[in-house]
Amino acid sequence: MSMVNSNNRRSFWDIFLEIILIIFAVVWIYPFILILFNSFKTVKDMMIHFIEIPWNFQIQNYIMAWSELEFFRALINTFILSAGGVAGIILFGSMAAYKLSRTKTRYSYIILGICIAPMMVPFQTIMITLTQVAKQLHLSGSLLGLIVQYWGVSAPFAIFLYHGFVKMIPKELDESAMIDGASSFRLFFQIIFPLLKSITITAVVINALYIWNDFILPLLMISSNKATRNIQISLYSNFGVHEVRWELALPGLILSVIPAVIFFIALQKYIIEGVAAGAVKG
Repeated sequence: MSMVNSNNRRSFWDIFLEIILIIFAVVWIYPFILILFNSFKTVKDMMIHFIEIPWNFQIQNYIMAWSELEFFRALINTFILSAGGVAGIILFGSMAAYKLSRTKTRYSYIILGICIAPMMVPFQTIMITLTQVAKQLHLSGSLLGLIVQYWGVSAPFAIFLYHGFVKMIPKELDESAMIDGASSFRLFFQIIFPLLKSITITAVVINALYIWNDFILPLLMISSNKATRNIQISLYSNFGVHEVRWELALPGLILSVIPAVIFFIALQKYIIEGVAAGAVKG
């Protein structure tokens, strides 16, 4: 009898938690649903019937947004920033973490602390200094310059992630490879790096979504050059001081979200594997 009561109590709490999670999910997704519905409305309908389902879908809004926002060019620029930024972050972060993990000296721990210390510094406290340094080094106003800055801003977190995983790889692999004549680079790229697949996928997703959605750094560095604007800066151009072009802004927001959602769904399996591997290794 007690077992039956325990099962009933457990099922009750499971149902209760599911209801709570559903409520939170609805609250979280509701603003996105409003944006989606209103992106198919005329400006007049947006102002009068904001929370209603559109009866006449205005596909013309998306056509106008694609054209007037020069969305294709902004999409390509954002893709270049994300791909170039993530590639450098993964490369330099993993190599630095491997070297620091395998070098057991007093100075290696000091260098590791210096490398990951920027994680604790809010970006807002350094953005003015970073802007001035970028101008002096001719890194502002170009996609390549912004990519290099993403390497510096995001590398500390990547080093932090990789360092813990590299410590779990036996050093005997290094010794065996060195005995067989493998160079340091060959050892890392052919033996060590493939073993870091799970954390690499996690780092790729985190940094790709960060760069794709980033607004502050592109605003500081490339907003003055229309040819290098990313999606976020192009959308921001619709929000003026005296006027907001909602018929362009809302479809543009939906178009900007679609690639990120597809990317996340495609790599969801690997994200779960990375989190599970981290839990087991930790």
